[in-house]
Amino acid sequence: MGRIFGTDGVRGIANGDLTIELAMNIGRAAAMVVERACGQRPTFLLGKDTRISSDMLESAIAAGLCSAGAQVLCLGVVPTPAVAYLITKYGAQAGIMLSASHNPYEYNGIKIFNGEGFKLRDEQEDEIERIVLDGELPYEIKPASDIGTVAHVQRAAEDYIEHLTSTVKGDLSGLRVAIDCANGSASVTAKKLFCGLGADCDIFHNEPDGINVNWRCGSTHVQELGKLVRQGHYDCGLAFDGDADRCLAVDENGEIVDGDRLLAMFAYHLKEQGKLLNNTLVVTVMSNLGLFKFAERHGINTRATAVGDRYVLECMLAEDFCIGGEQSGHIIFRDYMTTGDGQLSGIQLLSLLKSWGKPLSEAAGLMKTYPQTLLNIKATPKMKAALQTSYHIQHTIKKQNEAMAGEGRILVRASGTEPLIRIMVEGKELAQIEAVAQQIAQAITAE
Repeated sequence: MGRIFGTDGVRGIANGDLTIELAMNIGRAAAMVVERACGQRPTFLLGKDTRISSDMLESAIAAGLCSAGAQVLCLGVVPTPAVAYLITKYGAQAGIMLSASHNPYEYNGIKIFNGEGFKLRDEQEDEIERIVLDGELPYEIKPASDIGTVAHVQRAAEDYIEHLTSTVKGDLSGLRVAIDCANGSASVTAKKLFCGLGADCDIFHNEPDGINVNWRCGSTHVQELGKLVRQGHYDCGLAFDGDADRCLAVDENGEIVDGDRLLAMFAYHLKEQGKLLNNTLVVTVMSNLGLFKFAERHGINTRATAVGDRYVLECMLAEDFCIGGEQSGHIIFRDYMTTGDGQLSGIQLLSLLKSWGKPLSEAAGLMKTYPQTLLNIKATPKMKAALQTSYHIQHTIKKQNEAMAGEGRILVRASGTEPLIRIMVEGKELAQIEAVAQQIAQAITAE
């Protein structure tokens, strides 16, 4: 990806890598790029999650946008998909979400959406980078008469909830659910959404204080929710991340149901109803081998993209598919949303369970998961750049692939959102794949 933008927008330590000056300049450049694209003075929606730095960055971004002549509608704390949806509902030309998703509170990020609610194209992000980093164009600092203004939208969360509610036929009564809001954006929407649909819900980790987002809770610590579900005898649990664009589940036994298993259930259910567009499920190269085997067994086609929900969506749009997502819990229902939406996934899962009349453990059993191990290696940009060109690393990967003799697979990639190189190894035997992953990790650190 680019020098500022990764696979999911801009990401960095607030007041460190991600300064107010950088945020303001990204706002200025984004206003210039969007104005040229739409041919009019743009209106930007601006949402944020619950991090302590979000207020600071909101002010900086808004100042940059206004200085370049854009109008700003502040939505307050909302989930990322709320920004994407409300752009078209409110007739705006773009939207920005301030969030670092699943990262700890000290991180923050800037995600930019176009007038259709899709993340900016790579070319537009490149334009912004050339303005901010290279000074390719001077900033358009408007005269006093053309400066943009800031307004605050009071109904943003309610309008978003109304849309999600409309995607469920009937209600969710009869289901007892534990919901983990990760002390993030879902804290302002989950109770009204799920209880409004009739589910019997207990809401956990919905008291954000600016620094407890994702702290031992949410989709990055879903094991904790598993304990709550098991002890409280819930039908299932749902865990969101900081900006509620991803969802993981736990079954009635407290066992984790990841994004791959959710995708298997959703694709199967859509096919049952004759709604699986072009009979295809879009996944990423990180999806478990078991998901591909499941799809083969049930006559469902698959497309595998690079990691990142933006690439999943690009494939869905290009080839006209309706469902896709990632193992991490980013799931896109294209009929209802232009980006991954954790709460949408949650209500669709509960609706599916009510329709099938099965416990989640049985429903998720449609797909057999192959053993998979993940290792993260701390990496500098230089290390990431050298990953594909290092003979020693690539030779080690090739050698380990040959040793697995076609009974597994290896994926080594640089993270687009964090300073990490990720190693994923999959196969029939856990001990073998863990040994393979360690061999590759040693090669990377040695190099």
